[in-house]
Order: sequence, then structure tokens, then C-alpha cells
Amino acid sequence: MKPVRQNNELYHKIYQGDRITPSEALELFSWDIIDLGKAGDIRRKLAFPKETVGFIIDRIVNFTNICEAACEFCAFHARANLIAPYELSMEDIFSKIEELLDAGGTQVMLQGGLHPGYTLNTYIDMVSSVKKRFPDIYLHSFSPSEIVHISRKSALPVNDAVNALKSAGLDSVPGASDLLVDRIRARVSPKKITVEEWREVIRCLYRNDMVSSATMTYGMGETDEEKIDHLTVIRDIQDETGILQSFIPWSFSPEKTRMENSPPATGIDYLKILAVARIFLDNITHIQAGWLTEGLKLAQVALTMGANDMGGVLMEEVVVKATGITTRTNKKELIHIIQNAGKIPVQRDSRYQVIKEWV
Repeated sequence: MKPVRQNNELYHKIYQGDRITPSEALELFSWDIIDLGKAGDIRRKLAFPKETVGFIIDRIVNFTNICEAACEFCAFHARANLIAPYELSMEDIFSKIEELLDAGGTQVMLQGGLHPGYTLNTYIDMVSSVKKRFPDIYLHSFSPSEIVHISRKSALPVNDAVNALKSAGLDSVPGASDLLVDRIRARVSPKKITVEEWREVIRCLYRNDMVSSATMTYGMGETDEEKIDHLTVIRDIQDETGILQSFIPWSFSPEKTRMENSPPATGIDYLKILAVARIFLDNITHIQAGWLTEGLKLAQVALTMGANDMGGVLMEEVVVKATGITTRTNKKELIHIIQNAGKIPVQRDSRYQVIKEWV
């Protein structure tokens, strides 16, 4: 039997574009998935009326896997004993960026975790070297945890570290959020930053006229209430700063991690979280369909339930791959998937400006 929608007042509130409360967002998890998806798509149209779906040609360059955080949910760091410890040279990094440019790419994500021996000067040298060699490449790099780590290693305020990195050529910072619930963070990533420290990094980026994003890694033992707590942190900081360009939810991949006995999240879980996020995060324009962790078909469905972006082609991705997920795609395939969803594909840049459109 089809579940009955319990709250007509909430239904009309959503369709009128009104802001919903955290308790109302929690109620949405009990909605029928079809009704929820339709509501998510309505809110997408209110936030982004166009029927275009963007993607960017980018590359993640993981310059090291030596990371002292050793998170329970990560299979990539050297202490997981699955991948030998390594550090890329600048020539290695240059080579990867050259391959990206040859493929028509525009964005590089430098990521490396919390290396115990790296200081601010290490990152400044890396950023300035890349910008000197490739002045037109957009560096959307590091993470809030890395920024705090850098500031601590160099005994500097976070704002000073952000300012120095921007001056070296850093363009923006992904707001890698994991799950913004301190109870979960204390269990799965106790050596990384707290929720309040994440907020402070976003505030520092705002003070330095830089943009960011927000993510959500769910399926790590959190409750539905804690999922909404995560979204509330994001909505509140966006109200305060307005610098979050996008929101990207994805499921935790337990295989080969220290949490490999955790039950994996389902496709329905993903679609519900995406639709709830679209409805609740009324101040974020772009929501990405997580094809890397969820698969291309489910990501295509997400385009009908609130998502309006496919994220990056990701010429190279090794962190999620370390858990056994091997989903790959390319520009031609993304164009095909977007068109088959009844949408218009556009290649975009890092600031969501259209580079090319396929009508």
C-alpha cells in the first residue's frame, strides 16, 4: 500500500517555496519516495529554473596518502595498510595537470590529508609552483581539515593560513564536511576538526572573498535527526556567509575500511537524502548527483529529484577507489546520461559559468 502523505500543510509550504523547519525536514523521511522526489524537483525549479545540468572536466591530484588523521571510514591513508605510503614530486603533479589540460580540463583539486611533516610553506610552494606553471588552471583544493592542520603546524590563526594560501594562488576550498555531527566525528574521525572548527574555516574563506561547497557523507551510524543536524549546520552557515556554491551528498563506502561491517546505505536512502537536502537547503543553488559513489543510473534518477549538476568528470580519483568502487565516466557519457534524463548538458567552469552547451 502506498504511504499516505501525513502533512498537507507541509506539502503546500514546500510547493510555495517557504522555508521549512528542521522538524519538518525530519518528517520528510517518512514520505513516499515519489511524492518526495516531486517535491524535490519543484524546489529545484524554484532555486534553478533552467533545465540545464552542468558538469566540469577536472582532476583530483592526491599528492600524498600519509595522513595522521587515520579516519575509521578511510581506506586510502597509509596506515590502512592497503596502499603503500607515497608523496608526489612537483614534476609528478605537473604531469597530471598537463594531462588534464590536454583533455580540455579546467579545474584541479589538490588533496593530501593531514601530513605530519607538512607546514604552511609546503602548501604555499605547491600552490605557487602550480600557478606559475599553469596560470589559467583553477585550484579548488585542500579541505577545512587540511586548512586547520596547516594552521596548527605553522602556529598561525586559521584566517592567516587562508590568506597566505589565497595569496599564493589558491582559488577556492572544497567544504569537505564528512558528517557535521560531533558524536559521529568523535567516533569515526577523532583527529579531524570539530563542527565548530569547520564553521570557522568557512567564515575565514568568506572573510577572504573565497567560495566553497559542502558535502555530506552519510551511512556511518547516524540517526535521521543527525542527518538534519548536518543540513542545519550547512544552511545556517550559508545564511551567514553565502559562499557555498553547491551541496554534494554521498554514501559511505564501508568495504576495506575499519567500518567494513557497517550495513551499506541503499539507493532509496540516497534519493531521500538528496530530495530532503534540496527542500531544506533553500539557500544553495546547485546540488550534485553523486555518480562516483552511487553509480551513473542512480545519479540520473537524482536529476529528477532535486539535483541539477553532475559534478566533475574526475579524470583521476583514488580515495573512493580504495574501497573497491570503480565507477568511471567521461564527457561523452555524461552528456548522454544528462540528455536521456530530458535535460540539457552544459560544460561549466568552477564558478558555474557555462563553457559549452549541447542543445
